This record gives sequence, structure tokens and C-alpha cells, in this order.
Amino acid sequence: MTARLAAALLIALLLGACEDNKQEILAKAENATSKAELLDALGDPDDVVKVGPIESWTYRAANGEVVFLITGDRVALKAAGGSAGKD
Repeated sequence: MTARLAAALLIALLLGACEDNKQEILAKAENATSKAELLDALGDPDDVVKVGPIESWTYRAANGEVVFLITGDRVALKAAGGSAGKD
């Protein structure tokens, strides 16, 4: 039983260590100007909110989150904020 718990904790730590930080996400998406380019650079977002033609794509990072505001097909704004663990 203890070995299983230790293995589960180790896996959780390793998965957490693989998560990008805000600066890495912004760097990967630096040249992305369209939704397709953003998907190619970062993959599917962790959260999407749509209001008419405007979308907010959120990517969670080890040290917070990065939000991209998309109008139509264009990436209009990139913003980083928050800290890990805050909801």
C-alpha cells in the first residue's frame, strides 16, 4: 500500500514539473496571430469562454495562467496573471 502511494505521489510531482510557466507559454505563442497558429503553438486551451465573436482562451501555467483574447480568427490580446493554486 505504501509503495502505491509513493508511486502515485511521484507521478503527480513529475506531471506537475512538466507544466510550462507563463513566460514559456507567451514565448511559444509570440508569433501566433490567428486561432490556428495559437492551436499549433500551444494545443487546446484549458478553458474557452465565448461571447459573440469574442473568445477568451485560457492556458494554465505552473505559476498562474495566460489568457488570449480572440476576435473572429485573430489573436487580439495576450495577458498573463494570477498565481498557481488560486481559483
